[in-house]
Amino acid sequence: MDALSMLLENVHLSETKYYRLTGSGNWSYSITRKDTILFYLVISGSFCMDVGGSLRQAHAGDMIMIPNTYQHVSYAMEYNGDNAQALDDKLLHCKEHAITLSDIENSEEIGESNSCVILIECQYDKEMVRPLLSVLPSILPEIHDLPESRFEVIDVAIKLLALESEYERIGKTAVINHWASIMMIECLRTYIERLPEATDNWLQAMKDPYLAKALAAMHQAPDQNWTIHQLAEVAGMSRSSFAQRFKDSVGMPPLTYLIDYRLRLAARYLRLQQNSISRISELVGYASDSTFSQAFKRVYGVSPKVYRQQYRKKVMA
Repeated sequence: MDALSMLLENVHLSETKYYRLTGSGNWSYSITRKDTILFYLVISGSFCMDVGGSLRQAHAGDMIMIPNTYQHVSYAMEYNGDNAQALDDKLLHCKEHAITLSDIENSEEIGESNSCVILIECQYDKEMVRPLLSVLPSILPEIHDLPESRFEVIDVAIKLLALESEYERIGKTAVINHWASIMMIECLRTYIERLPEATDNWLQAMKDPYLAKALAAMHQAPDQNWTIHQLAEVAGMSRSSFAQRFKDSVGMPPLTYLIDYRLRLAARYLRLQQNSISRISELVGYASDSTFSQAFKRVYGVSPKVYRQQYRKKVMA
């Protein structure tokens, strides 16, 4: 399995919601969301987006990912107002997943072209996605010359969402959550494939023919007692060359990266409440519970037991 597939193996999107937004005339809106991933599927028309000061135009056929933002604004090309109306309450109380933006703006002047988008909102496991989000731009993809296959992906997404919204079938939530994950993968690989060779973005290692092998191995078997020498063999490099190349690309030594991944994975297992602490210790490669507890506390400030108890109380509150 390739490195990106392994990296995303334990990244799960959940509680996916979707809305169909149509706008005409002088429309605009803002969305304030924290700790969510947003996707736009642009069905028709064109409009502008401002995400934390990053501006881009969106056109029919685009699939856009906003990976980590608190607020963003979308507005018509011809928009000439000052304040965009907050859309959050409209989305919250939208039962039919359809909103007419011109109605929100109460615009009397209707433009020649309409815009229609599907907005998809997802929750995610913050710990597992943290390293990924830390190096992503505010809008993905950043460039407009995307492969023609994007139209096929969007077409399938629209048809699937239409079917799922029309019929209340069992497994509906799982289908939509999985499809949101597919869209995330499509946006991520498009972004990674176009990263320049000279970049300090650690995702460049996903394209490195040597480092990608080592990354995939660590994610596939975090419980294995990896050494630098073993990882270098997997990568097909000498020990010293591998260690230096990994640090230069990823920004940390290989075993530091492995420890970070192990502990983030352990935190996920603790939140899932499905395994004993001893079993989790084994799953993430620690020889004893005490060693695992000490390593976990250094990073999270509390023992695995207390971390699990705190999360359980938070969920039940």
